Formats: sequence, C-alpha cells, structure tokens
Amino acid sequence: MSDMVYYILCSFLIIGVLCGIALMSKVKHSLKGNLLSSVCMALAILITLYKYNIMSDLSLWICIAAGLVMGLWGAYKVKMINMPQVVAMLNGFGGAASAIVASIALLENQTANLFSFITGGIALGVGTVTLTGSLVAGGKLQGILPQKPVFWKKHSFIISSSLMIIVMSVLAIAISGTDRTILSVMVALCVVFSGFFGLAFTIRVGGADMPITISLLNSLSGVAGAIAGMVISDPLLISVGGVVGASGLLLTQIMCNAMNRPLKDILLGKSTVGSQGTGHGNSDESVTNISEQEAPEPMNSEKETQKTDPAAILSEAKKVIIVPGYGMALAQAQEQVKQLTDKLEEKGAEVLFAIHPVAGRMPGHMNVLLCEVDIPYEKLCEMDEINPRFKECDVALVVGANDVVNPAANTAIGTPIYGMPVLEVDKARHIIICNYDLKPGYAGVENPLYRRKEGVTLLLGDARDTIEKLISKIQTGL
Repeated sequence: MSDMVYYILCSFLIIGVLCGIALMSKVKHSLKGNLLSSVCMALAILITLYKYNIMSDLSLWICIAAGLVMGLWGAYKVKMINMPQVVAMLNGFGGAASAIVASIALLENQTANLFSFITGGIALGVGTVTLTGSLVAGGKLQGILPQKPVFWKKHSFIISSSLMIIVMSVLAIAISGTDRTILSVMVALCVVFSGFFGLAFTIRVGGADMPITISLLNSLSGVAGAIAGMVISDPLLISVGGVVGASGLLLTQIMCNAMNRPLKDILLGKSTVGSQGTGHGNSDESVTNISEQEAPEPMNSEKETQKTDPAAILSEAKKVIIVPGYGMALAQAQEQVKQLTDKLEEKGAEVLFAIHPVAGRMPGHMNVLLCEVDIPYEKLCEMDEINPRFKECDVALVVGANDVVNPAANTAIGTPIYGMPVLEVDKARHIIICNYDLKPGYAGVENPLYRRKEGVTLLLGDARDTIEKLISKIQTGL
C-alpha cells in the first residue's frame, strides 16, 4: 500500500471517528455513533497491519484475540458500579501502550533524528505518568488505597524534583544520539521517575475529586498517543490521540468550572478539608459547622402541608425532581429509583432527574447508572437547566447526594465548597433526603438542610432499602 493511499484511508477513518462522536452527542443516535467509532478503530488496526505487511504475523493475531476476549469478558462481567475503575484502567492501558511504542522506537530505531528522540522521550514520560496515575486512581476508587488525600512530608518538593528529573532525562535522551548504553539508562530513568510522579500527584487527590482526575488522565492518554504517533510518523495515531486529548482536556475544564475551582488546587489536594493531614478519614476537627441561622427556610410561600409521611407526600406530588449522588451508586439503588419513578408517573407526576457535573466518581457516572435501568436520557437534566425548576417542584428527592446539594456553598465563606455551583434543592416545596447518615459530605462541610425545621424529611439508612420502603407504601396507599 502506498503512503498516499494510506493517508487517504486514514483521513476517512478520522472523519468517521469524528462523525461517531458527533452522533454520540445526540441521545437518539448515541449507539450508532459508538458503533461507528468502534468500526473505524477496527478498520484502522487492519489497515495498519496491511500497510506494514505484518498481516501474517501469528503473534499479533494472538494478541488481538486476547484483547478481544478480555474486552468482551469485561463488558459482560463488570458491574456498572465499577465502571469508574474500568475507565481508570483503560486510561492506564492507553498510556502504557504509548510508553511501550516510544521505548521501542527509541531503543531500536538507530537512525532516529533529534525530533524523534525528543518526542519519544515525551511520549514515554507522559504515557508512564498516565499508567501509574490511573493505577492509583483505580486503587482509590476500588478501596484498595485510601480515598482521602494522602500527603507526604515535603510532598510538593518531591513532585517538583521528580518533574525536573523527568525533563532532564528527556533532554539526555535527545542528546545521547545512538549511544545504546546511555540511551537505555536514560529511558529507564525516565520510566522510573515518570511512574513515581504519576503516583505522587494522584495519591493526594481525594476520591470525591476523582471525576476530574480521571478526565485529566484520559486527556493525558490521548496526548501520549498523539506524541507516540509523531515518533513513528503515523498520522492515524496522531489524529486519534489528538481527538482524545482535546476532548478530555475540554471535559476537565468544564468540570473544574462546575466546581468553581482551578485544576491546580484539585491536583494539590486543596479541594478538601484537612489538606494538611494524613489523608485518613474526616476527623471531627475537619468538619465545618454551619450556624443554625444559615439553615435556609422553604422558598415557597404556600403553607406547609400537614402530611409528614414521605410516601404520602410523594403520592400527591405533581412535579418531582430526583437528585442522585454517589450514595445511590454505593447502594446500587438505581433499579429501585427507576421503579419509584414508574410508580410516580403512573399517578400522573412529572419526574425529572437533576445531574450535577461532578456527582459520582467519574464523568457521567450518574448518567451511566440511570441509563442502565432504562431511564430515558431526556429526563436527565443538567444543573443550569434544572435549577430554575426546583422552585416549581412539589418534592425534591435526594438519593445519596450531599455536597452537590449543600446550600452552604453559597454562604459558608472559607469552606472547600464555597462558591461551587450546587443543585438548588432548598428551593423545593418539600425535600426528602435518602442518605446513609447525617455526616457531612466528602468536603467535610455540614449540610444545613439536615437541621431545617420545616419542609425536610430525613430517611436515613441504605438508600436501596429506603426507596424500596417508599415504593411499598405508595403501592399499598399507606
């Protein structure tokens, strides 16, 4: 296959991937978009094998088959609650693949020019950082590592020193030329300190900030792939990596804006209370208390209904907004939430879902869980769209959410969540909170809704059991 034909085919495949992404932005065509992008990637693999005349290499087909089996097994076996960990691992695999490509290109291509050496060193560093950072992120999400930020003595100095060593090793790779011994040592040095850097910067990010961290690592995996493509002069890899890198970075910025917090503060562990601690649990001292005067009163002027039974309140509601959070994911209560939605709609209620951009542990976490149980995507509303509707709704049902509905974000100056846009559930006529306990959310800021004297019903305990009891009472009319 000539280079010209290869480039033309690559162009069509990239256009196909972009069309797939465009289709995925529309709910009606999202499955088609996902399928189109997947087919384009499969064709890209085949075209690459044909281009380099390695279609007959049995070892490559064995690797492809192994990857296919592992992917299918994961798709059928991994539960949706574990999807954040899977996304973290996939980011890590992407970084590892780029690092392997870069290392082979550096050590085996003896005729490489200066540009190839520089890009190879950068791809090696970024890919390794992505791998170890993703492993730490996955470990935190799985509970293998502490979900709280972990701080070491002189942590920032350690990270800065590691970064300097990485930069110097990349420069050494560039000027080492074809000296195999020096090149091998510098490659090993770059891998070791890049791996350590990825661990060090991710370990001090808290579990609640993992959606942003995973989005950033996703972007880095694309950047590593694009730079690796430059090393081997492959336009397909450069283009696809660029798309992943740009989209991941854009999503990261959107989520940072949603939290009203710069990315730097999140990576420095400044987004949580007690950032100077050891990172093991919320101590009593780390909880920010909100004065009782700050507990907001109901925004609606109508007289509060005499009914206090939450099932009765829900049964009579005409407009209900459900706010899912990480607690729903932990309790695996999405199926019960779907059943409750169906029951309320049977009674003529309009039910919508309020989705905060950083709810859960990965971008789109709540969307994935709710779509898993066939809740129409059109019912999932973003924060800017749903906030004006809270003052019109009869009931706001909070399921396992805390920080993203905490009105203290508007008043508690100096707290980690101050200034963060939140879902305005406090404006609803009645609020039903189905949380495990009354402890503050991950940010450690007490939620004044818990102490509001009117318009709030607290249903503490496992969210799954709580929703099941509500469904049972609504069914029996009790």
